[in-house]
Amino acid sequence: QVQLAESGGGLVQAGDSLRLSCSASGRTFSDYAMGWFRQAPGKERENVAAISRVASMTYYADSVKGRFTISRDNGKNVMYLEMNSLKPEDTAVYYCAAKLSGSTRAYWTEFESYRYWGQGTQVTVSS
Repeated sequence: QVQLAESGGGLVQAGDSLRLSCSASGRTFSDYAMGWFRQAPGKERENVAAISRVASMTYYADSVKGRFTISRDNGKNVMYLEMNSLKPEDTAVYYCAAKLSGSTRAYWTEFESYRYWGQGTQVTVSS
């Protein structure tokens, strides 16, 4: 299994940037497809980005496309979410998630697909 820990959240103003990190330990990181999810108060957890095992494929929700970039460094066991042009509606707890994958190109966007989760990091964007 894999253990995940997010970092990099904080309080920023609209238009600012943040980079979230998800550090992994345990089983070989490159065995897992990864995803970033977020959950705002009173809302369901939603997928914002996903990436395949070797970063050959990526996915972005329409709400973040062009502003967020997902990446991973399998040599360092870390996944990133670069967030630019942040908006107040990006305010949420951000979670990273991992799914054991047999494919180098597959990614998943459904919450139920992921077995391993980090504890979350708060991102607050003020207007």
